[in-house]
Amino acid sequence: MQQIISGSETVLLDRDSASARDRAYAFVRDGILQRTIIVGAFLEEEQVSTAIGVSRTPVREAFHRLAAERWLELVPRRGAMVRQVTAQELVEVYEVRRLLEGHAVRQLCLSRQSVPALSRALLDAMCADGAETIEQHVSLDQQFHRSLVATLGNAVLTEMYDSLRARQQQVALCAFAADPGRLQTILNEHLMLLGALTRFDLTEAEAILSVHLQPLAGILSRLG
Repeated sequence: MQQIISGSETVLLDRDSASARDRAYAFVRDGILQRTIIVGAFLEEEQVSTAIGVSRTPVREAFHRLAAERWLELVPRRGAMVRQVTAQELVEVYEVRRLLEGHAVRQLCLSRQSVPALSRALLDAMCADGAETIEQHVSLDQQFHRSLVATLGNAVLTEMYDSLRARQQQVALCAFAADPGRLQTILNEHLMLLGALTRFDLTEAEAILSVHLQPLAGILSRLG
């Protein structure tokens, strides 16, 4: 346990407790991403604490964080349920992304700013044959789009975009589950988007991004 002095207050930081909480959080979140913990499943504190060898308190704290990020829904007397993304939620996430990423694309083209090397590296990783599982692709995809936003150097804008991370991942997992064949379409659209940005072609870049960030009717219908 580390003691931290802040003004007249003494704050005790229990590193072991924080580590246990982070482990519980990662265990559940990664299980959802890897689909070893399925949508609709109920989790109990004791179940998770036993699985990873920690007490129930950090598991409870992790559950609250996961609920705040909308991975879980806390149900009294039943535990924590893995949430299903709703059709309305999917539409709203894409709408916000179009606003934020559309601004980024516009600024990159108007300022004639070079495409970030990180964006190209992430796309190369996504295109590598057999280099990733679905959950790895979901993570790379989120990082790819974030790299374009972060290039503007607007810390507030990047923070706003980062706040969507958990929902972005949930929506992407839902989309892949509904249409596994969409992966190649996504990669092709990424390639076209970088091509347009390289040419500073704002009209084409905005058109590609608009199509790329439109929820598909087939996926929406499956969500109800």
